[in-house]
Amino acid sequence: MSGFVHDNRGNIVDLEQHVDLEADVHFMRMEWALDKFAIPRDKLPEELEKITSPFSMRWSLFFSEDRPRVAVFASRESHCLYDLLSRHEAGELRMEIPLIISNHQALETAAQRFGIPYHYFPIAGENKAAQEAAEIALLREHHVDTIILARYMQILSEDFVREFPDRIINIHHSFLPAFPGAKPYHSAYRRGVKIIGATSHYVTSDLDEGPIIAQDVVSVSHRDSVEDFIRRGKDLEKVVLARAVWHHVERTILVYENKTVVFH
Repeated sequence: MSGFVHDNRGNIVDLEQHVDLEADVHFMRMEWALDKFAIPRDKLPEELEKITSPFSMRWSLFFSEDRPRVAVFASRESHCLYDLLSRHEAGELRMEIPLIISNHQALETAAQRFGIPYHYFPIAGENKAAQEAAEIALLREHHVDTIILARYMQILSEDFVREFPDRIINIHHSFLPAFPGAKPYHSAYRRGVKIIGATSHYVTSDLDEGPIIAQDVVSVSHRDSVEDFIRRGKDLEKVVLARAVWHHVERTILVYENKTVVFH
């Protein structure tokens, strides 16, 4: 790959590699400037295929000015949604957000404050399939390629997930599987845990078992109340989700067998 770029008068500006010795797989992310590149953009996929196919390489090509089009899904909790919208408005996350989708109307004011269309899809057991089909149609209409679940409290169906492989990002606390249920912080508090964690991952058909992108923890103690647990947990969820989204939109993640290689 380095020789290919060099021979065509390209300038490599970033290159990272990793070898998984157990799987015997080589991973690489290369970024190069096209200012004086000999091959036109529209011919690049064809030329790349010529040099990668003999090695059975899986590859993707992205241009830095092409920003991912992202739909944010939310329910009632606002902390992750507000954080993402604020970071996006500040230019921290290089992506476009053409719409927000929710199964509740509670956060419509947040969308209005940032000038983003808000679409309400109430979901009950009997209408879930129809509502998801309508959501997919809306996402296709807006050419959305990535979905962020900003504390979206609905389980996506296998059919929905299949439409966006490795392009749905979720965030949740890291108490699973020890403290499942609707009030994990309360359960953890009663057990006297000493750390709180958050995990962001790609969504697969296996609930909360997709490839992990980012994780972090913060220490807590006997001095902290349940309210402290929840407040500090929400802070961590915001940071970890934003970190995962940043890596995704900057194209620094490679997914392989339910694991991720996260460069940078």
